[in-house]
Amino acid sequence: MNRGKLFIISGPSGSGKDTIMQGALKKHPEIKLSISSITRDMRVGEVEGEKYHFISRDEFEEMLKNDMLLEHNVFVGNYYGTPKAPVEECLANGNDMILEIDVNGAAQVREKMPEAISIFIMPPSFEVLKKRLSGRGTETEELVNKRLTAALSEIARAKEYDYIVVNDVIDEAIDDLLSIILSERLRINRQKQIIDEVLEKC
Repeated sequence: MNRGKLFIISGPSGSGKDTIMQGALKKHPEIKLSISSITRDMRVGEVEGEKYHFISRDEFEEMLKNDMLLEHNVFVGNYYGTPKAPVEECLANGNDMILEIDVNGAAQVREKMPEAISIFIMPPSFEVLKKRLSGRGTETEELVNKRLTAALSEIARAKEYDYIVVNDVIDEAIDDLLSIILSERLRINRQKQIIDEVLEKC
């Protein structure tokens, strides 16, 4: 059995990465989505185990102590991280997995798993990014500018990634993401088993 592939997906607020990712998973439900562990309280509408596992701070720190995380971060006093065991189990079973994390988490994962494929989701232009971050006009200009500064800071690190997907037309961006995933499945290091099986029967 071929080992599955880990795909890291990052992108700033306003890039549309969540929509693209969900569109890709809808077309290819065999691709698994990594579930993060976090220590903040569950918000209205969230479901345990759907996108996050909600755990205590003590549990998270125990995972840190025992090197059970691929990556972790602290945001507004809460821990966020990716448990190592479910990712390893998924890949060992031959399934591909998507890990949606920020640029800092992605750097941590690449250090531990250099074979992972990293994909950065980009807006098509500065003007489009600003328009998306402005939303419906319900946020103050100061808050929009803060979000824009944070987004540009992430975009400045896009060169660290293996692939760039520009989200101009959403359906095309979904297809571009899937093209990357499907082409990676055809790499020679994932097809050697088939070659050997054919040659053995000659």
